[in-house]
Amino acid sequence: MSGEPEVFFYHLESRTLEQVLPALLERSLERGWRAAVQATSGERVEALNTLLWTYREDSFLPHGADADGAPSEQPVYITDSDGNPNGAAVRFLVDGASLEDLGGYARVVHIFDGRDPDAVARAREAWSVAKDRGLAVSYWQQDDQGRWQQKA
Repeated sequence: MSGEPEVFFYHLESRTLEQVLPALLERSLERGWRAAVQATSGERVEALNTLLWTYREDSFLPHGADADGAPSEQPVYITDSDGNPNGAAVRFLVDGASLEDLGGYARVVHIFDGRDPDAVARAREAWSVAKDRGLAVSYWQQDDQGRWQQKA
């Protein structure tokens, strides 16, 4: 990928990360993008890995995590490090994870819980950093039905 990524901020209100992440990953794969999900601990990586195996009975989302090995073969890779071993085009940052080097991504997505003041503060800081770097940023918030509405 060349150029600077778009930076999206997804503000969770009526649904949890576990409810929205699988659909966002499915949309990324539909676009032909590989995806990486960055959490903040190995335990959280394991929990998200399990989630993607069990979130829906009638669907399969191909993915792997650090413990599974062969990251270059995974369309979706879950990690707690900042590398990009599966050549992802989109990077999802969850649970307050941060990424210094945004190079190589088409899109970087911060997903944060709007009910957590610390998460909101971290998202605001990340927004400011992205704006200061001259990146294209957009802010999305869930409506009452859980649909994403662009707010900024």
